[in-house]
Amino acid sequence: MTADMELRHYTTHEADYLRPLLLDVYAEVYAKAAETDPFCAVDRFAEGLDIWSARPGWSCVIGYDSGQPVGYTYGAPLPPSGSRWWGGLLTDVPADTVAETGTRTYALSELMVRAPWRKTGTARRLHDALLAGRPEERATLLVDQDHPKVHTLYQSWG
Repeated sequence: MTADMELRHYTTHEADYLRPLLLDVYAEVYAKAAETDPFCAVDRFAEGLDIWSARPGWSCVIGYDSGQPVGYTYGAPLPPSGSRWWGGLLTDVPADTVAETGTRTYALSELMVRAPWRKTGTARRLHDALLAGRPEERATLLVDQDHPKVHTLYQSWG
């Protein structure tokens, strides 16, 4: 099902064009969660998408299988100041670890795969395609501690 998956790369210049597609995939992937959790509502996600996709350096990779989207991932470099990204760390770290320059850290914000393509390696292919060739020193992402399988999966990817 994924052997012929096409990976397409996009930048902030295509964000307006991509927005309906990204929202449709999100609505499908999070439909059940959105029934009971307002945090997962499409309108809330749309606000975040608009903020992220307007950031300098925003990039997105969408996977297509026979022309239909199977999932996507996106992110952007953390800004040199004003980023709240590191605000929720559970342990103390040296200040220079969280100091940002605008080109130091790429933050992977979203990664989602539609149900028929889960457990096929699609998430890993999207992840790797998004981060391949990035000029930043490092990449980061946030993982809900209530999802230990996802946490372990990302750790296994490095």
